[in-house]
Amino acid sequence: MNKILSKGKLAENIFEFIFDAPKVVKHANAGQFVILRADEKGERVPFSICDFDREKGTLTLLIQVVGGTTYKLSQLNAGDSVCDIVGPLGEPSRLDIYSNPVLVGGGIGCADIYPQAKMFKSISKPCDVIIGARNKDLIMYENEFKGVAKNLYITTDDGSYARKGFVTDVLKDLIEQGKNYDLVFAVGPIPMMKAVCDLTKARHIKTIVSMNTLMVDGTGMCGCCRVTVGGQIKYACVDGPEFDGHLVDWDEAINRSKTYQDYEREHLCRLTGQKRQ
Repeated sequence: MNKILSKGKLAENIFEFIFDAPKVVKHANAGQFVILRADEKGERVPFSICDFDREKGTLTLLIQVVGGTTYKLSQLNAGDSVCDIVGPLGEPSRLDIYSNPVLVGGGIGCADIYPQAKMFKSISKPCDVIIGARNKDLIMYENEFKGVAKNLYITTDDGSYARKGFVTDVLKDLIEQGKNYDLVFAVGPIPMMKAVCDLTKARHIKTIVSMNTLMVDGTGMCGCCRVTVGGQIKYACVDGPEFDGHLVDWDEAINRSKTYQDYEREHLCRLTGQKRQ
């Protein structure tokens, strides 16, 4: 059992949980993930590690309500416990070899790039960070990024906060201004990551993405999290989750990501009593 130490609401249907998980964070690194079960009969759900504190033994996860399990988790509060948290899983990031990176986060993907920004700050390589969301209410971790980023750029689709537009608009402008990035690290919705890769591929800038694929066991045995990279089958849980974005088969990834969307909506509606739209 892992106890919830605190819970905060960052945006509509997006919650930040801090868990007591000393065994997990003892070996955790930026770029890795965990698999969580709410109860003994619950499904195994992967979550990227948003933050951790080895001394305190705490693990921070952002949980967005998209289906039945994440809804159940959203109903828990500080003092409650989840059945178990397994990890850290996946390969740690190896981004510290780059000297002038820019981190790009879209929506809840901002949680995935925060530990990377902290890592670069800790090795005296603070980097530029671009975060974007549909509107002002969905911008998260702004103050946290200000504390670790060299420069922070914010954009909203509807222009309700900071610059109007997409993260790719900001990235394009910065490149054209002569930023000379040697790495773009992008995390967010698959269409957003694909758009970033289309932009950087034409400019020959190394781009790494974190693939939030469908996942079951997290050990490479089930094959559920497969993704085609450079014409080869890879498994996000053991080979990733980070891959060369220019080699990812994005059309396949988009199609696979939609596999259980209808089931998730149906399950959520059954639990909440809402009507399907």
